Amino acid sequence: MKRDGHENVQFFHGTEIEHTPVFGKRTLFVVGIQSVDDIAQHLEGCEHIYFGANMSFPKLDVDAPGWKHWEHMIVPFLKLGYWCTLDIDVGCVEGLCEGGMTEYSTFIPMISVKLPYIQQLGYHAIIKLDDRDFAATNPGVWCHSVHELMDRKKFTDWTQYTKDETL
Repeated sequence: MKRDGHENVQFFHGTEIEHTPVFGKRTLFVVGIQSVDDIAQHLEGCEHIYFGANMSFPKLDVDAPGWKHWEHMIVPFLKLGYWCTLDIDVGCVEGLCEGGMTEYSTFIPMISVKLPYIQQLGYHAIIKLDDRDFAATNPGVWCHSVHELMDRKKFTDWTQYTKDETL
């Protein structure tokens, strides 16, 4: 991810600005895989840890060994009661569900759906929450108007991402 001031950054502090259950909380943002000890050294005053910051989570197949590295990094903090977000691409959801992190009540899966030019899709665009195949894992499908999903109360302007402190 190209982000000014974040070249070669592994950690940064800031306030959670995305509209999640931890909106407004002091947050440690973790880029890529880091050691549990290094993460713990930067947690003072933080209630929330945002893993996979700066789009650093790789696109992993469902059975890829890389999942274990992320789980070994995140689960110790879930066990301590920290709120933990993991920012993953929508294509990685099945792999996430194969692990145990979603069983923690303080875990927030941040499922990133990249939709370039979203405003050019038009008023009638629909996002369909589907299954991997017909009746494979979900009871059905959910269809949402893109226009209704783009509620102003849920919007975070890019300028809001410039107020954190790199470590």
